[in-house]
Amino acid sequence: MSKMATPYGPVLVTGATGYLAGWVVKYLLEAGVTVHASVRDPDNVAKVRHLWDMADEAPGSLRLFKADLLDAGSHEAAMEGCRIVIHTASPFLLPSGISDPQRDLIEPALAGTRDVLETVNRVASVERVVLTSSTVAIVDPVQLSDKIHTEADWNDYASLETTAYPYSKVLAEREAWKIADSQQRWKLVVINPAFIVGPGTAPQQTSATFDQFRAMSNGTFGKQLPSRDVGVVDVRDVAEAHLRGAYVPTAGGRNIVYAEVLSFNDIATVMKEEFGGDGRWQFPPDTPWDFSTPHWRADNSKAASELGMVYRPLRPAIIETFQQLTGDL
Repeated sequence: MSKMATPYGPVLVTGATGYLAGWVVKYLLEAGVTVHASVRDPDNVAKVRHLWDMADEAPGSLRLFKADLLDAGSHEAAMEGCRIVIHTASPFLLPSGISDPQRDLIEPALAGTRDVLETVNRVASVERVVLTSSTVAIVDPVQLSDKIHTEADWNDYASLETTAYPYSKVLAEREAWKIADSQQRWKLVVINPAFIVGPGTAPQQTSATFDQFRAMSNGTFGKQLPSRDVGVVDVRDVAEAHLRGAYVPTAGGRNIVYAEVLSFNDIATVMKEEFGGDGRWQFPPDTPWDFSTPHWRADNSKAASELGMVYRPLRPAIIETFQQLTGDL
């Protein structure tokens, strides 16, 4: 925050108990900001205790508001008086955790984004919205072509039947731009992170990131890891990108955010080196990389030049993800 404009006025963070949102809230509080945190149930102590603990240790202040992505208008009270809205709330689920893609992914992502931004249109104090999208709205994780993707690209392959999670991000982000482009009072900044790793601020995490790591460590992937790579980024860097999107005066548009491109085998190798002798881990054997497989490629130079992003090394974040998964962090 030191290189950015001095924060002023309260900031709304939607889905504040989420994996990424927890770090956004923490950094805002540490910068002395009053955070309006929207959560499903402010009285659920187990879900919100870590937010109050962070507020107790920081110069900023915290207010919790009850809101739900599928409850129209429920974010309005939390948004009143806020100059900045950081909309992180959106489900991130693996296919195994989805029983009804339309209900579980599309409706909360699309309807939630639409309702939050329509509420922004009604709340005159808001000047900027920072939206959490994903690189899956830009490049499909399955249909790779070795093309170096940029913020100008859209994932046109995703559908409800093929890759429902990417499809939910495409629909939600397109809706956000449609609403933003129809007015001139507030500015939209979109952060498009790749695969996020690292510890969460709450003891227990429900993000699909941890499901992926669990599958690598408990034998779910069996004898072979998925033969593909992907952009990877520390969750703390993604939170920093959101703050920069909020406070860097010239920030705008879409912003691809990732540190390195790693294969699942690269990630598992770090784990084997760190925990290979621990009986709790059942890593699959090394998987020879198939170099005929198209690679994940995207240009992250815009976030570096316009947001000033510099990335943490990924090895510590990968290790910390596994440690939190087993309660060792």
